[in-house]
This record gives sequence, structure tokens and C-alpha cells, in this order.
Amino acid sequence: MHYDMYESPYKHLIVGIDTQVPVANGTYVPYVNFDNAATTPPFVSVLEEIIKFSPWYSSINRGKGYKSYISSNIYENSREIILKFVNADLESDTVIYVKNATEGINKLAYRLCDKDNKCTVLSTNMEHHSNDLPWRGKYNLDYIELDKTGKISLKDLEQKLIKYNGCVKLVTVSGASNVTGIINPIHEVAKLSHKYNAKILVDGAQLVPHVAVDMKPKTSSEHIDFLVFSGHKMYAPFGIGVLIGPKEAFKEGEPDYTGGGTVDLVTHEYISWNEPPSKEEAGTPNVMGVVALVAAVKTLNEIGMKNLEQYENRLTQYTLSRLKNIKDIELYGNTEDYKSRVGIIPFNIKDLHHSEVAEILSYEAGIAVRTGCFCAQPYVQKLLNISDEEVKNYIRSPKPQRPGMVRLSLGLYNGLDEIDYLIKILEYIIRNKKYYINKYRRK
Repeated sequence: MHYDMYESPYKHLIVGIDTQVPVANGTYVPYVNFDNAATTPPFVSVLEEIIKFSPWYSSINRGKGYKSYISSNIYENSREIILKFVNADLESDTVIYVKNATEGINKLAYRLCDKDNKCTVLSTNMEHHSNDLPWRGKYNLDYIELDKTGKISLKDLEQKLIKYNGCVKLVTVSGASNVTGIINPIHEVAKLSHKYNAKILVDGAQLVPHVAVDMKPKTSSEHIDFLVFSGHKMYAPFGIGVLIGPKEAFKEGEPDYTGGGTVDLVTHEYISWNEPPSKEEAGTPNVMGVVALVAAVKTLNEIGMKNLEQYENRLTQYTLSRLKNIKDIELYGNTEDYKSRVGIIPFNIKDLHHSEVAEILSYEAGIAVRTGCFCAQPYVQKLLNISDEEVKNYIRSPKPQRPGMVRLSLGLYNGLDEIDYLIKILEYIIRNKKYYINKYRRK
């Protein structure tokens, strides 16, 4: 396979790309970041836009000063830019700004059903805790099985929709797994969900930064009803997230957070709530975060999401092909279909604990990866074939050396040069495994 560029063509877009960090031998090396699924560094354009806007920052909506007018317009006009980015319905959908995707899911979990109306939510066996825990205790929660490729089993989804006989209010799925990178067929899930009068929520935290997402028109059976994603995973790490959904879903009832900005009229005996999205955005909003997110979206649009997806697919394929040829490395998930996944690759090295591998990569080579279960413990337990009895032992033992994985997660600024450096270091670690066990293993 031919690659046009050894370094990423998008490297210059990132802040701090040439930062050097100390390693064990006392020297400094360029920092190589393969932990992008957790959070990404900011775009240069994001920082430039924040600095440009800063002199005009002020209170929004109720302020009458000129700066308040400027800030209010930027904040409110941003919603249309975000809606267009994922092809949401400009008339019926709204953008509710939150801190991150986790808060967005919790907000919807609070609003989904009346308190007296017990309804069913279908999640999946691959979800991040943020798309599992918020539904527990509030709803009758069940989990969709996975097929042999690791994606959602559409057969099991339909069987469960039939089983609950119209009581499923919501089907909530990851757009892409934060553990294996597998992309789920969200539009097929939507089509099935709507067939049985359920709505669909897509956790887009790992999907939106890497793939062109189309929520599709309301008239389409493949329409995505709700979508959440986070700015800090798409090169705008300034505390902003997005919940997109129909305005009608937020009109009735009380918001989960109440306070300034949420009300139209208040007496000691009476409350009249604002219309959404204001009703759902209590307190002083994160205007700077919105400015950062819009700047990131504009940069991603300039790159072209299809171009970005193509580049990251090539990078993922190259990484997988190199890792497969290394003795003692075990890969997880579907490693053949590199196109139906984002650049997230979990692995382990035989005889080394995942945390040891991460420490060695960091301390010896300046390479950042993530390690553990990535806030998706049931899914990782399944991938590692951990028995129920083993899980019980971990519960009983306060601080066991728990199983997990090493996770590589690629960003648009990573290049083949960095992959080759990683491969070289991994091969060296494996050749000198005994040395590193003696050096890093806690007795």
C-alpha cells in the first residue's frame, strides 16, 4: 500500500504538537499522543478564535451593553452551525449546551419519561458507563446483544422490541465503541426502533470527531432522534458538550437543573419556564466553550469529514497491519474490517500487565496511551472472557491488580512516523520483557 505522507498532513493544525517530555534516561523526546479517545489537544484555530473573541466576552441574552449584544449573537447563532454540522432539522431540533456527552445523556435520562410512567430503555453490551448508568433505576433497562463482528445484533434488537410490545421508549447506542472503535449501523438501528415506535439516542462522543454524521430528516425512517457529543474529543477542550433533539421533547415538565436563565416568570407560588433550549441551560453559559466548538467545527468542515475519515482509515489499517506481525501482542475486537471502525485499537502484551505497558511507553519513550477498562467494564470483561466468579473476586478484593487493556486511539494529527516509532518501542519492550518486569512490576 502506498502512502503519500509519512507525517500527518494535519499536524500543523494542532497546538503543542512539537512539545518534548522527559524520559527515564534523562533526555527529552517529542511527545507522542495516542490517547485521543479520552481527550484531544486544541486546534490552533480554536485558540486563535478564543483570543480573538476574548475582548468582546460579556454576559449574554439579558445584558444590554454592546459586548453583551455581540456575545449573545455568537452564542445563539452557534446553534445553527452545530445543527448543520450533523444535518439536524433546523426547524424542529434544538441544540442544548452541556458540559460533555455524559451530562447530555443524564439530562435526557431525567426528561425521557414522566416519573409515574415506568418505561423501557434498550442499551447495549458495548456501552460506555455514561450510556448505561444514567438509565439504571429510572427505567426498565435491558441490553442488546452483539453479533459475531462485535456490532449491535439487529436481530436481537428486533426481538427485544417485539418482546416489550410497544413499551420501549428509547434505544440508546454508541455511534462508535470507545473500546474497540467499532462503528454501529445507527441508521439501521433507527429504522428498526421507529418501526416499533421507539426513539433512538446516539452517543456520538467517539463518532462525531471522526466520521461525517447525518441525523437525516424527520421524514426518514432512519432519522436519529437524539445525538450527544463532546467538544473535548474534537479538538475544542473547553468544557462544552451538545445534546441535540426535538424541541417538543423538552417543552413539558421541569428541567433537571433549575435557576437563572431557565424561567420566564417566578413568584413564591408560581413558575413559568422558558422555552427550550434556554429552559435546559441553567446558570451562566459557557460562551467560551461554544466559541471553541464552533471554531473546531469550522476547521473540520474545511478539512472535510470524508477526507479526515479516509486518512484515519488508512492510518488505522497501517497500525493494525504492523501490530498483527508482532509476537506476544494480542488484539481485541474485529481487526479485519478497518473501514467500519474509528482509530481505536485495544491490545495486550503477553506476561505484562496493561498498566505496566502504559508506564513503560510513557517513561521510556514519551508515548501516551490509555489503560484499564475505559469506563466500559462489562464490555471489557466480555472481550477478555472474564468469568462471573472472577468479577466477584474483584468486588471482594479492595485493590486487586485488575485485568484490562492498553488502548491506542488515533487523531487526525498522528502520522505513520509515530506509528513506526511505537512499533519499534513495542518490539524492544517484548525483546527485553524480563528487564522491564523487574523494573516496573510492583512487588
